[in-house]
Amino acid sequence: MDISIVVIGDELLIGQVTDTNSGFIARHISPFGWQVRDVQVVADNAEAITSAIDRAFSRSRVVVTTGGLGPTKDDITKEALRTYFGGEMQFVGSVLDNVKEIFRKRGLQLNDLTASQAMVPTSARVIQNRVGTAPIMWFEDPVRERVLVAMPGVPFETREMFTTEVFPQLAEKFPTDGVVEHRTIMVEGISESDLATLLGEWEASLPDYIHLAYLPKPGLIRLRLDGHYPYTGFLDREINRYAVELKSLCGEHFLYDGDREPAEILLEKLAEKNLTVATAESCTGGNIAHLITSVPGSSASMLGGVVSYSNDVKRNLLGVSAKSLDEHGAVSIPVVEQMALGACNATGADIAMATSGIAGPGGGSEEKPVGTVCIAVATRNGITSHTFRFPGSRDRVIDRASVTAIIMAIRATESLSPAGQ
Repeated sequence: MDISIVVIGDELLIGQVTDTNSGFIARHISPFGWQVRDVQVVADNAEAITSAIDRAFSRSRVVVTTGGLGPTKDDITKEALRTYFGGEMQFVGSVLDNVKEIFRKRGLQLNDLTASQAMVPTSARVIQNRVGTAPIMWFEDPVRERVLVAMPGVPFETREMFTTEVFPQLAEKFPTDGVVEHRTIMVEGISESDLATLLGEWEASLPDYIHLAYLPKPGLIRLRLDGHYPYTGFLDREINRYAVELKSLCGEHFLYDGDREPAEILLEKLAEKNLTVATAESCTGGNIAHLITSVPGSSASMLGGVVSYSNDVKRNLLGVSAKSLDEHGAVSIPVVEQMALGACNATGADIAMATSGIAGPGGGSEEKPVGTVCIAVATRNGITSHTFRFPGSRDRVIDRASVTAIIMAIRATESLSPAGQ
């Protein structure tokens, strides 16, 4: 089943806000055999919204809109949909009760403008928004067997309500024929083109009911096997068989069986061995620690981190020698190795990551251009370190360095014995 998405909001068209809802919806529905057919971004304009809906329905039986459902005058999606599907605006007491409860939980005073969210087209069925004030509206055309669901633009509201309410109802109304299975493995240390070359012959031999997708992210590539077949038992066995072959072909580049963030993988492996981790960051500015501590339960393994941006902090808190800084510079292997060891010593962690580099846009030289990053990982088994050249903007360099450091830590963790052994 295809979904067409219409993203509504002037702020999106002027670059003030970035659309993340359509990407989330696409990722969420894919494992169920659904896919996003197309995405349109339109202004808060009735004619633009109507035209976009017409185009969307010409391509898909299911349309999801996000945005434009606020109580202010510039949010006109609700009225545009009322005009499109017919009916009148009516007061819905259960919507007002929901809005009052949301405001009560947030400790806010309800005003008349927000209370107006309780006005809903009679042509719509309301799905109560448990995490926001804008009601979700389900419009249905039974003759043409098509549905439009209007959702709020606030990302966390869309994620929560699409996952728990909207998509389950869509899946029930439009059941998928046959069985859909997915299996993802993650690889690192190889480019997408080299990986495609490595897997080319094997990929060409896959049966029609199995498809391989390459999904690159900074520092790694997810390989997803998608299968569609009438019978579940057969497809499950086939997906597993081809996943085993795929992991074998990837060899040393294979990182993880599943689809998780690198920080989640690291924490999983640390927990399995009852190990702890710490960070010492310069150019990444605490981003590695942020990625780790964003994972629920990370406190079981993450002891702490030092953002040692200045050389004084490197010396005084991490024990980096003045001689190493003078002879090699802050962006050097000797310095990051001492930073990693210093983090282990300061926190008592079993493993520590350290970064020092030139994220840009300035500060580079011919010997150490922008994008140069030294990364070290220290464990009781020794130190692993390397100098990298990451292309792109400052943010991209920081992201790549952070992910690379975590992947290096995952590899180091794999060679460590459990705590106490």
